[in-house]
Amino acid sequence: MRILVIEDEKKVAAFVKRGLEQESYAVDVVYDGVEGQHYAEVNEYDAIILDIMLPLKSGLDVLKEIKAAGVKTPVLLLTARDSVEDRVKGLNLGADDYLTKPFAFEELLARLRVLMRRGGYGSPMLKFADLVLDPATRKAKRGELEVELTVKEYALLEYLLRNPNRVLTRTLIAEHVWDQTFDSETNVVDVYINHLRGKIDTKDFTKRLIHTVRGVGYVLKEE
Repeated sequence: MRILVIEDEKKVAAFVKRGLEQESYAVDVVYDGVEGQHYAEVNEYDAIILDIMLPLKSGLDVLKEIKAAGVKTPVLLLTARDSVEDRVKGLNLGADDYLTKPFAFEELLARLRVLMRRGGYGSPMLKFADLVLDPATRKAKRGELEVELTVKEYALLEYLLRNPNRVLTRTLIAEHVWDQTFDSETNVVDVYINHLRGKIDTKDFTKRLIHTVRGVGYVLKEE
């Protein structure tokens, strides 16, 4: 899943990015309100972490304008102000939750999970055919075979499982599993799909689940 962090304090942004990447999220970071609004409107994200006090355009103005533009992505506000007025204003403009600085990363992560659960990302178990992924424990099984996954393999498998029977282009996969620095000219998506196939579609199983759509991308489906 892909998260947008709009935060001008670079130490805070780096702390959040590092923590989320360790949790298998793809993370884009921008440092001002104008660029943040642009990213939120032109890219597809599963959640947005938005600081209220930003250069060029305030977080509340960004929130107001992206909601007016039809962005449905859940928004978690970060604020150094612990005033009821700021919190109420943000919630009235369409924010889904807020967190006051300084904060513990575990609380940020818990609040993000709640927001994404509301958006349909909170299913405790992801299942397709005989393939099961448990987001809580990060463990995968196909049949009775346990599958060990790297961080990126986990993120890739989760994305496939959340979109079964849907053809996913390489661009879509890259956008959800990697961040904005991803080089679209590389074959890293194909490489990781092959790694995943080597663990999911082994010779122990008669049915393959990960299929190539030539010239387009990949689809998780039963043969």
